[in-house]
Amino acid sequence: MAEFVRVETDPGHPAVAVIRLDRPKVNALNAVLTAEIAEAAAAVAADPAVRAVVVYGGERFFVAGADIKEMADRTHAEMLEYARGLQNALTAVARIPKPVVAAVTGYALGGGLELALAADFRVVGAGAQLGVPEILLGVIPGAGGTQRLPRLVGPARAKEMIFSGRHVDAAEAKEIGLADAVVADGEVYAEAVAFVARFAEGPAVALAAAKGAVDRGLETDLDTGLEIERLHFAGLFATEDQKTGMRSFLEQGPGKAVFRGR
Repeated sequence: MAEFVRVETDPGHPAVAVIRLDRPKVNALNAVLTAEIAEAAAAVAADPAVRAVVVYGGERFFVAGADIKEMADRTHAEMLEYARGLQNALTAVARIPKPVVAAVTGYALGGGLELALAADFRVVGAGAQLGVPEILLGVIPGAGGTQRLPRLVGPARAKEMIFSGRHVDAAEAKEIGLADAVVADGEVYAEAVAFVARFAEGPAVALAAAKGAVDRGLETDLDTGLEIERLHFAGLFATEDQKTGMRSFLEQGPGKAVFRGR
């Protein structure tokens, strides 16, 4: 049984899984928590009953950052492997083939913001603080911050945040595209669940294809991205949901199809 991470089902939305982080006091990322995040991501990715995912740190904190005490005295060689594990865990979250939202309360700093960046969407509490303050420790973000952040907010804004290490409040996060929604702190979890629950009844294979096409396409040139899209698009004509969706459109009009996720 995991020590710091639980995978739960939201009571009102049985197809929405919640990856719940619970490492007192502030969910600081250490090696154990990181490994358990990777295990939870693999579990929800493989579970056909799960159609959407929420990553949630609790009412007070998302993830306040990495466990500095654990890494402060590590050597260069040790950190090469430590950083590999951290990157692999967050990449496992990014590669979950289902819609994923980070429900961000309190602090999402350093590795915490990098975890939120691995999600498809971010619902942020009005009192939250986000940032990549690693430069203030004499290092740089090491779990995707230098790569995912500029892809989301643009290189200049990302460099300013990374170079300064400053915190961004919820309003600015929304303005620059770092947050997809800002709600009252007490409403973050419910809003995050509602945000992804609307995808849970969609065609699961097509949603996975759409996510893969967008994410992989952003990693390559346009021509290769278009080829990725073409192959995914054509491949969906082997699914039951494609037949259901198109027949329903022809017989009942748009938006009436009931998908089975296969």
